[in-house]
Amino acid sequence: MKKGFLFGSILYLWTSCFATAQNWPNWRGGNGDGTSLETNLPVQWDANTNIIWKTKVPGFGHSSPIVWEDKLFLFTADTETQERILLCYNSNSGDLIWQTSLLKAKLEDKHSDNSYASGTPATDGKMVYVSFFDGENVIVAAYDFSGTEIWRQTPGTFSSPHGYSCSPVLFEDKVIINGNSLGDSFMAAMNKTSGKIIWKVPHEKPAHSFSTPIIREIDGVTQMIFCGNQEIASYDPNTGIKIWFVDGPSEDFCSSPVYNKKHDLLLVSSAWPQRHLLAIKPDGKGDVSETHVVWRTTKGAYYVPSPVCTDDYLYTTMTNGRVHCLNVTNGDIVWIEDMGKQYSSAVLANGLVYMPNDEGVVTVIKPGPEFTVLAKNEIGEKMNASPAISNGKIYIRGYEHLFCIGKND
Repeated sequence: MKKGFLFGSILYLWTSCFATAQNWPNWRGGNGDGTSLETNLPVQWDANTNIIWKTKVPGFGHSSPIVWEDKLFLFTADTETQERILLCYNSNSGDLIWQTSLLKAKLEDKHSDNSYASGTPATDGKMVYVSFFDGENVIVAAYDFSGTEIWRQTPGTFSSPHGYSCSPVLFEDKVIINGNSLGDSFMAAMNKTSGKIIWKVPHEKPAHSFSTPIIREIDGVTQMIFCGNQEIASYDPNTGIKIWFVDGPSEDFCSSPVYNKKHDLLLVSSAWPQRHLLAIKPDGKGDVSETHVVWRTTKGAYYVPSPVCTDDYLYTTMTNGRVHCLNVTNGDIVWIEDMGKQYSSAVLANGLVYMPNDEGVVTVIKPGPEFTVLAKNEIGEKMNASPAISNGKIYIRGYEHLFCIGKND
């Protein structure tokens, strides 16, 4: 794997038949940025074409699917029984292999657009790690591939009127969780095998952050890019020691950062009370607020959905569906299109941008300076989860069903 393209210690699964067949082991895939090397993917589908299987999902949630070989994992919540549930499916057939109840507790207050199961699990091929909320405490737990709980840890409390939505990040022997909120407000790393807390960083400026960090090796330094504590910061994921930070640009964060290797830029958007999109050179030390921000703009800044990035263009969208294509080097807007209200995040695979909206329509866009649509595909129901891509298939969670989309031979 090339230097600078590392996300934790998660390795791609390379098969003997397809050099680009990959797992999708966590939120936004193995790189944490919505990109995939898969090429044998369908561009068009409908209710009858290129749907390999479709299966009913119990409960409800916005958690996105993750895939490891022939296993697909999904987090859901049963609002009648007040249970949070981990599901395991056969990724080839859609058959439910097992489900296990993680928690039965009173449903917390939340934003009307959130769910009680919004965080996406993560897997290293041996265990599945999931984070959820009991109304007071952040809970991180590990399960083996048969659904047996191995450990459970409560690294801190959480408080937010918007509800809970945090996805674990895996790095080497660690499970890292963002606990930024109006409660303890922290970030913590636990041992993957035992759940023991390795390090915990308290944050002195409590605010809301639902952003999932990304990890990259940049110029020989392993950096975890974290958005929270009312700043954008780089940490050493081994120790929790802060390397550099940019103050603000506003209080809250929702979307995940992306790193553009060609131009050596981190691209990050804040969420509230104002949205600012920043491009940052990630080679500083200490406070780099005045020295390493290459450009900043409010135009094209995004809120909940995370973006995707090609060599020269950044594709962002607001929840109102206004999709922007921006020049990575200077933040200039190349084009703007309206694609419908959107909370799910786009993916980049097959050399194409797959841009979903809340109505279950996935628009396939050819990257470039011109807005070129190759297809508009419907799953027939609403969706807020983001697509997962693995072994030539696109997996999409709708409000009621889980879909496996692939080329019908």
